[in-house]
Amino acid sequence: MDIVMVGACYLDTILTVPHYPEEDTKLRASNLEIRRGGNCPNSLEVLQQLTVRQDDDSGARQSCPRSRLHLVACLPRQDSRATQQVVQSFGKDTTISFKHCIYREEATEAASSYIIRSKETGSRTLVNYNALDEMTVAEFEAIARDFKGEGRSWWHFEGRIPETTLECVRVLRRLLPGAKISVEVEKPGRKGLRELAAEADVVFYSKVWAEIHCPVEQQPDEIIVVDSVGAGDTFVAGMLYGLTAGGDERAPWDAHRCVRFAVDLATLKVQREGFAGLGDDVLHSSMRRPVTRT
Repeated sequence: MDIVMVGACYLDTILTVPHYPEEDTKLRASNLEIRRGGNCPNSLEVLQQLTVRQDDDSGARQSCPRSRLHLVACLPRQDSRATQQVVQSFGKDTTISFKHCIYREEATEAASSYIIRSKETGSRTLVNYNALDEMTVAEFEAIARDFKGEGRSWWHFEGRIPETTLECVRVLRRLLPGAKISVEVEKPGRKGLRELAAEADVVFYSKVWAEIHCPVEQQPDEIIVVDSVGAGDTFVAGMLYGLTAGGDERAPWDAHRCVRFAVDLATLKVQREGFAGLGDDVLHSSMRRPVTRT
């Protein structure tokens, strides 16, 4: 199974502050961190952990043969420092393919995201800047053609530009009719999101759209929010893992188990900085929990 994630890739500058600043005031940050971000890259970082297993004999980490991970994002030219930062952020032994990224030769800077994270509430506020030319439908079609004859595939779209994304989905339906497609739908006021959602097999709605929920199993007083940046991306990674690789053909995961796993994964994520160790921790936790089918 090829899992292809299509979306913007950012270099995040994260400022941790005691509380969210009021307008036209000064506030000293307690910490500054720069790391790679973006919905799809974040989800891929977590998926990589979930689909890589430890070899007990040699200690080497090996990719699960059922899952091949790909990033499709617009990046600066391939030899730029920013692009190297992005690639290296996934680890020296990454199993993610960057073959299908679109490198803008005239650019040297990646898209940027500036995040203010409040220690008081655990919330985060984001401001994005992206000067890179967006992917065109023609560029995407060339990428999709590379997967013809490659077997099963799952394509996930961030859904930032609904009109373009909708055309890309239609390209997949024409070229790869057996492909599964999921999209993220975040801002209700963005034109074209409803039409985009109607074309997908799976839709991830943000909390402002949601009408149902799956409660966290831990008690609220047991959870200390340390870092909420990427929590939604972690949930998406958990769902995609469950839908594509969580089970096998004899015992596939149903929707309830996928959601339960994704919620547990996101709950673990907000209690730590970044994404390190999430895969091992949640898989060990899942193995200890009895599975009930409904």
